[in-house]
Order: sequence, then C-alpha cells, then structure tokens
Amino acid sequence: MSNLSLNIAKFGGTSVANFGAMSNCANIVRANSATRVVVVSAAAGITNLLVELAHKALTKEQINATIKQIEAIEYAILNDLGNPAPVKAKLDELLSHARELAHHEEILHRPDLKDAILSLGERMSSLLFTEVLKGIGVKAENFDVRKVLRTDDTYGEAAPQLNEIRTLANELLRPEMADCVLVTQGFVGADAQGNTTTLGRGGSDFTAALLAEALDAQTCEIWTDVVGVYTTDPRITPAAKPLPELSFEEAAEMATFGAKVLHPATMEPALRQDIRVFVGSSKEPEKGGTWIARDCKEEPHYRAITRRKEQVMVTVKTPKMMHAQGFLQKVFTIIADHNLSVDLITTSEIAVAFTLDNPSNSVAERLNRETLAELKEICEVVIENDYDLVTVVGNNMNSAAGVSSRIFAAVKNFNLRMICYGANPHNMSFLVHAKDSTDVVKELHSELFE
Repeated sequence: MSNLSLNIAKFGGTSVANFGAMSNCANIVRANSATRVVVVSAAAGITNLLVELAHKALTKEQINATIKQIEAIEYAILNDLGNPAPVKAKLDELLSHARELAHHEEILHRPDLKDAILSLGERMSSLLFTEVLKGIGVKAENFDVRKVLRTDDTYGEAAPQLNEIRTLANELLRPEMADCVLVTQGFVGADAQGNTTTLGRGGSDFTAALLAEALDAQTCEIWTDVVGVYTTDPRITPAAKPLPELSFEEAAEMATFGAKVLHPATMEPALRQDIRVFVGSSKEPEKGGTWIARDCKEEPHYRAITRRKEQVMVTVKTPKMMHAQGFLQKVFTIIADHNLSVDLITTSEIAVAFTLDNPSNSVAERLNRETLAELKEICEVVIENDYDLVTVVGNNMNSAAGVSSRIFAAVKNFNLRMICYGANPHNMSFLVHAKDSTDVVKELHSELFE
C-alpha cells in the first residue's frame, strides 16, 4: 500500500456511545478505502465511571453499582450485535478485570493500578467496534495498541517514545493493516516493562496523531460530535460558526488554551510530518468539517475564542527579589522539576504571578500541590482559585493597528486579572473570574465574529 493513500481515523466517546453511533462510524470507515487504522475512545460515560473507581473512596456496594452501570452500557452494544459468544467471553473478561482492580485495596494509592483500570474503556469499545465493522462486511481485527505505543512510566501522563513507536508500528501494525482494518485503542500505552500507561484525558486524539506520524500517513481524521472546529464553543453561544480551515499554529493555540475538540498534543506529530488533520461529525459526515494544514488560504486577525477552566493564579513574592540575581531561575527550576508548564506570567520588582492548569483528579493537581509546597520554602506564595483562561486566537495580532483595541473594547466591563499579549502573534489571553468567563466569551464573539 502506498503511504500517500493511508488515513488514520479516530472516533471519540460520543461517536462510539452505542450501537447506532458505532454503525455511523463503521459506514464512514467503509466509505474510505484509505482508512486502515481506526483509533477509538471509550464509549461516552465509561471513562467518568472508571475515574470514580480509580479516584474515589467507595464502599463495596458503590463499587458494584458503578461496575453495573459500566456493564449496562457495554452489554447494550453487545446485545445489538446479536450477543456473539466469542465477543461476550472477551468482554466479560475485561469487565471481570475492572471489578478486580476496582476492589483492589491499593487502587487509590497506586498510579499503575489507576492506569490499568482507566484503559479498560478503550479496550472494551475497540472489541465491540471491530464486530460492528465485521457486521457490515469490512474485514477488521482488534489490535492491542500497547504492543506499539511505547511510553515512559509516568502513569496518568505518560510521554510517548517516538523512535520506539515508529519501529514497533512498522514491525507490527503495517504488515497487518495491508490485509484488514485494524481497530485499536486511544489514550492507552505501555512502558518498557509492558505495564499499562495512559496519555491523560483526551489522549485518543494524540494516539491517532502518533500512529499517523509513525506510519507516515497522509491524513488523520478526528471524528467527534460537532461539525468541525467552531469560532467558539457552541454551547456558550449559538452564534458560533464552524471553521472550514485552520493552520497548525492556530489549531495548536486553540487546543492548548481549551478547545475541547482537539487534544493539545495532537498538532505536534501532525506538524512534524505535515499530516493534514480533519475534524468532523460522525453523526453528520455529509456536512464536512475543518481541515487543519500547514498553510491556509486566509489568515484573519481573529479566528476563534477558547476558554480553559479550573485555573489557579500563583503569586510568589520576596523583598529579596529586588535587584537580586537568580530568584526567577529558582522559581522556574522548581516548576520545571515537577514537569508543569506556565501559560500566563507577569512580573514586578518584587513579585511574579503566573497561572497553572489545575483540573480536578489530574496529575497536574497533585504536582501543583508538591510544587507550591516547595516554592513556599523560598518565598511567600499567594494562591487564588476560581479563574478561567479566555484566549482570542488569530494571526499577526501584534502587528496591525486596531486589532487589540477591538478586543479590549469588548471586555471593558470585566475585571481582567492577568493579560498576556505580544509574546506570540497568534493569541491574546486573559485570566478572568470563573463566574464572568461565559459572558466574556459571548461579548468577544459578538464583537469579533457577529
């Protein structure tokens, strides 16, 4: 098979939520002969239930009730498939493993056990989707992505090992995909010892992009429940519009600053190998979607508005900072040692303020606690919660008159806690109170796009 004809398709949780949704996806796969590898997320709702089992202290009765909820979703799909015995046996095995892990006395304290249970959603959906494809005449096989998606052992946020992934994908994936469509799992990997790891929430997009890079694919399709990438989240304002195109840089900014349609890391492999990425709706594939490529026909000043919730603002302060050498280096060395990234930063003579992403039940939340404790040993630390990060994404925003004034005019009635502008020609970001962020996005969208 020519690499020029190779496409990797990824289907999100709502796209594989039930038998009907899976059938829509199967028809999309059948319609494109270039699609040889399919990456699936866990069925909608499953990951949230698994997260409860992995992170909450539940009674045995609560654990069993949560497992029953998972069984109900998976068995409903199995029953619509006609309840084939070989598939039921494999599904029961995975559900039994989930039950065993959920009742493990150390599940709340061992990251390796958490990753093992969180991987089961994708493993179950890939098993069932393979059968849906077979049911419409597509020759398909279920492939365990842990054979090729090599990562380090940072459970919960594992880092992919690119050279090993390329070698293993060409050894194990490429020969099989020549003869059939391979259905595999997003979000899941394995370390050098074969222990199950995960790439973090939303990692299925990243998986698809990594496999596309390793196999030198021409395109990577991300199928979700919306018709492409919008000017902003359509749940915030019905005036949001789908975008026909985005550049890699714009898409990367949008993903980093909160666009849920894309995983922040997805653009990295695509950019490295110049892989065109398509985002569309599995419910309405006929409506097209958004193509993301290196170059766009148009590069407007304003392309989209994003919001990222659950931000904390940290201010570190010391009188010793005045005219002192090395204080900033110490602060950011501590942040780097904990593998955290800072988005917004402002400085004064005696203080530095910066933002950290702080989603609940995340690796970042744990690392933030450890980082802040260490910072308190060298300076005064003030932590402010309940902020959201709003970003206007576009092109050449720092090089044209009037671009920033329109943005500031739109948000003149709100308290902007921090502003970041000028470091990058593709965005302007504000830290705003969480209670104001919806109205901030609406006002910006009205001014810039309506």
